[in-house]
Amino acid sequence: MRRMDSQPAREPHAATDHFDVIVIGAGSTGTNVAGYARDNGLSVAIVEQELVGGECSYWACMPSKALLGPPNAVAAARRLPGAAAAVSGSIDVAAVLDRRDDFISHLDDASQIDWVESIGAELIKGRGRIVGVLAVEVTDEAGSVRRLSAERGVVVATGSSPAFPPIEGLADVGAWDNRDVTTADEVPARLAVLGGGVVGCEMAQAYSRLGADVTIIERGDRILSTFDPWVSDLLSEAFDDDGIHLRISAEATKVHRRASGDVVIALDDGTDIVADELLVATGRTANTAGLGLESVGIEPDGSLDVDDELKVTAIAEGWLYAAGDVNGRALLTHQGKYQARCIGDTLAGRGTRAIADHGAVPQVVFTDPEIASVGTSGLDAAGDDGLRTVSVDMSSVAGASLTGDSGGRAALVIDDARDLVVGAHFVGPNVGELLHSATVAIVGAVPLATLWHAVPAYPTVSEVWLRLLEADRGVNE
Repeated sequence: MRRMDSQPAREPHAATDHFDVIVIGAGSTGTNVAGYARDNGLSVAIVEQELVGGECSYWACMPSKALLGPPNAVAAARRLPGAAAAVSGSIDVAAVLDRRDDFISHLDDASQIDWVESIGAELIKGRGRIVGVLAVEVTDEAGSVRRLSAERGVVVATGSSPAFPPIEGLADVGAWDNRDVTTADEVPARLAVLGGGVVGCEMAQAYSRLGADVTIIERGDRILSTFDPWVSDLLSEAFDDDGIHLRISAEATKVHRRASGDVVIALDDGTDIVADELLVATGRTANTAGLGLESVGIEPDGSLDVDDELKVTAIAEGWLYAAGDVNGRALLTHQGKYQARCIGDTLAGRGTRAIADHGAVPQVVFTDPEIASVGTSGLDAAGDDGLRTVSVDMSSVAGASLTGDSGGRAALVIDDARDLVVGAHFVGPNVGELLHSATVAIVGAVPLATLWHAVPAYPTVSEVWLRLLEADRGVNE
């Protein structure tokens, strides 16, 4: 965001509806702001033009994991001797989609509306627009306008939307975005996925295991490029076993849909990919357009820059906040909720700084194998003489072998000068459940000497912590 040359003077409240806090956006971040502000005794209006609960509840976290769960469970059973013999037939795709629909409440937000009302916040349906300092207008579907004013702050929690790259013809073929792929009524025979990031990889595996022939087109030199290369390598091997086709270092140059309905993606190497549907998963862009930011001197041109109190830095008076995807810090539901908690306390005078956004952001990729990561990466450590990486195979852990899946790897990034773990990365069965212990170790700055006395139960996957500490000491080398 760029601050415009001049900012209008504060205007008197013209609204008849006054609140301590106004939240624009009732997704998981916005509703958490409202919840914590109300817990602190503040009056809250929360504005939403779509479904209360937002992207995570209906089009992202919940439906994507619902689609991944059943096929991944079947795959796990098929890897386990004794259980494999009991797995016969194919996955009931209709049942998987029905279960997905249950998880997203059939796109009905009644229960989430009830929750907002239960905490004593006022939900106002319509499009919210900032019209001055601490002033918001809400226009409903009928065109009626309601004016609101805030005493303590306005919070922008409008999230992000899919970003489509400027590829010739892409805008005209009816390509899927994350909302389309997570709420589809049927599985196409052939699915092409543009982008090998988290969304692309999760949905590629889900649809492959539900019966689609899937091709991922990634312009970079590997999938999951924000993770360490060994992570990408392990997932690529798993995708190869699943029959997912990877077109790496390949760039789409043109897209068109034939009269037959096929989508044809022309690549820069002269080859074509033909599919029934095309999922575009190439990134997100902050939802700042139409928010009226110009009225307070901000020209929208991307995410809203914020300080550690989540205050928009372009507003010197400090009344405007931004939380979640819209501030671009960490596009993860749990980080948005964390920021919301911080803002809810700060608005009540209990200043809380969002320090976790800088050094200990946990993330799980719910593919099979699962991927979990927090803190400094191995790539970053390689460029720092004060950091080093130790790693072990998951096959060294009895708990992993007992699940029938001993594949995978774990790594710690260690700061020798401080005797601390600063990064932890896992690939393997159920490793997402290891992540919080790693996050606690990093955030709590637990010395390695102390971690030796945190004894993992046997036989659990958590025993990989012991194997890593032994590797650091040089045991069994």
